[in-house]
Amino acid sequence: MQGHQFFALVLSVAMVAGCRTERPPEAPVPLATTETNIKGTVVGDDRTAMEAAIDAGPSGASPSESGTVGGAGPVLAPGAPDSYVVKRGDTLWGIAKVFLRDPWFWPEIWQVNPQIQNPHLIYPGDTLRLVYIDGKPRVMVQRGMIERGGQARVEPRVRSEPLEAAVTTIPYETVAAFMSKPSVLANEQIKSAPYILASRDTHVVISDGDVVYARGFSSPAATGTHYNIIRVGDALRDPDDNHIMGYDGIFTGSGHVTRGGDPTTLIVTESARETVPGDKLFAGGADVALDFIPSAPKVKVDGRIMAVSDGVTVIGQYQVVVINRGARDGLTPGNVLAVLDVGGTVRDTVNKGYLGGMSRLTAKNVRLPDERAGTFMVFKTFDRISYGLIMEAKDIIRVADRVENP
Repeated sequence: MQGHQFFALVLSVAMVAGCRTERPPEAPVPLATTETNIKGTVVGDDRTAMEAAIDAGPSGASPSESGTVGGAGPVLAPGAPDSYVVKRGDTLWGIAKVFLRDPWFWPEIWQVNPQIQNPHLIYPGDTLRLVYIDGKPRVMVQRGMIERGGQARVEPRVRSEPLEAAVTTIPYETVAAFMSKPSVLANEQIKSAPYILASRDTHVVISDGDVVYARGFSSPAATGTHYNIIRVGDALRDPDDNHIMGYDGIFTGSGHVTRGGDPTTLIVTESARETVPGDKLFAGGADVALDFIPSAPKVKVDGRIMAVSDGVTVIGQYQVVVINRGARDGLTPGNVLAVLDVGGTVRDTVNKGYLGGMSRLTAKNVRLPDERAGTFMVFKTFDRISYGLIMEAKDIIRVADRVENP
């Protein structure tokens, strides 16, 4: 073999060997923890956070499977994304569920950026980044729009949508509908609500198209203001001590103010049933702030579901329920509670048949354990009762089921 042929052969072997040589693994580059332009894998489909969380299925993974940091505290949800673009229709609960197995730990991973105006508020178009600071997961916000002097400009590097309003913790429409047409009335609501005094023609029964007069407004009612008319129904009693906690609220109709003063004049525009003097007026729309964040109660809570809106017997997700614990028990809006199906009582008659019929009469009663059925979030508290939403329903939920710390 001539010299130039041998040299070509050696060069070919070297090239083949070089192709098969594995490159040494490179250490991952840590994400910056103080910048707001951190890059990650963005959730790019059009699902809202709650839809994505529901599609992912129940989050029942063990801590080792879902990435517990430090063996305690928040546990990341299986498949938690590096980043998430906030969409119109999202709720804070849904977003928290995308990142966390237990959404009420959201305050523990939310990283407030002091350089951003209103850092606690999240808007459609914002990008939430999952980063690690001192080995612990944190979520930081990258604004989709920058506020300057009351104006906003779109940053081309971020996918954006029209900036309308901050994301609420729970669905606004559900709460607004309940607060304007409450099916459960607290004593405080009844005392402070204005009432129907009489009709123009002193009709005993008031219906659609009638002019009515009302009193008891805490401030002058503006012309055109819409009110729902609610009758105070049967008393609701605390299942623990039989104390009256509130009353059924029965929607009878609605109307709007045509003239202020005392009495105030309204015209009835909708009639679901007869309205009578003494029925209460509640302004349309929600009268509660929805900018709270999910959190576990700071005190031990052990209560029961007293009532549910719409008079249903089986309670599902996003239905409003009332519990027999309130502000005096340490509850505040945003508190999350576990819902437990109360275990029944059975007689232990196993093997008693071998000892005769009389032995069955002495069989011991055994109470079965309570089982987790869902998750409840408080959105309005009174002294002794609270309104809230069923955020998750893993099993059938009924009136009289227990609520306790999650």
